[in-house]
Amino acid sequence: MKKISLKATSSFAAAGCVTAVIGLCSSPAFAAPALQGYVMRVQMTPAVCALDSSRQKTRQCLEGYSLTIAGLLPETTEEDCTTSSSANLSPIQANVVSRIMPGENSRAQLWHSVGGCLPMNASQYFRTIINYAERLKIPADLTGSVSRQIQNNSLKQQFLKLNPALPNNGIRFSCESLRGTPVLTEVQVCYRVNGQYKQCSSEVISSCPGSFTVKGAY
Repeated sequence: MKKISLKATSSFAAAGCVTAVIGLCSSPAFAAPALQGYVMRVQMTPAVCALDSSRQKTRQCLEGYSLTIAGLLPETTEEDCTTSSSANLSPIQANVVSRIMPGENSRAQLWHSVGGCLPMNASQYFRTIINYAERLKIPADLTGSVSRQIQNNSLKQQFLKLNPALPNNGIRFSCESLRGTPVLTEVQVCYRVNGQYKQCSSEVISSCPGSFTVKGAY
């Protein structure tokens, strides 16, 4: 049986905050003045694996994940967000994070590319990602085993219905062409520095047409 990383119409990892007992569900740390918010990138794993042959031997492709988190990107006035600080996590936290972000090397690369603009260390950063991901409810249309055609506005309305605090312009969809057909590759969700949803800035652009394909998990 193929592994599905998310439950349809439920929170990202499992119902409720399953990681509370090990202290991974705290609120994000206070943000520096230059930090204006965050954009969480939710990746449609089957589509990304089909489009990029270099990823086909990665864990998320081989194990049949339906969705994964590609990152939580800071919106900031800083031009260089790199850091040389450690990306190491405790074994317990690394195990929890791997459920939605498989691949230790990719997690380390992510931290080193954004950590310099964040008012937190790597452990706090990935704890914040877990917190945000567990609150976001995912439409069933994104976690099925069969590819389907879907209307852009219909998918958006599903997200808004499942996440009442999400504003109308708080989400963006990204698509790429797969054999001439537009396929959903990423959902971007916008947050304030305190973790509340917000309207996306004009720099967060949707690249999907009025209808597109959601590639099923394989």
